[in-house]
Amino acid sequence: MALTTEQQDQIEFSAALAQANAVTETKRARLEAVRLAKETLIENARSKAVGERDVTAADITTFAAALTAYIDA
Repeated sequence: MALTTEQQDQIEFSAALAQANAVTETKRARLEAVRLAKETLIENARSKAVGERDVTAADITTFAAALTAYIDA
């Protein structure tokens, strides 16, 4: 039995919605990794001398990428 046009449209809409939700969840997970990386690096910097506490955006993004790779593995 073939699907009606309306049923096929509903299936396609559901698939597109699921894909959009997956993309949104991936972005949310990456943002959470960046937030966690920033907090971890800043907290670790507190144990260093005042002149050595530099935390750069590159440090944060590198650590976030490592966290994301670990989660995805």
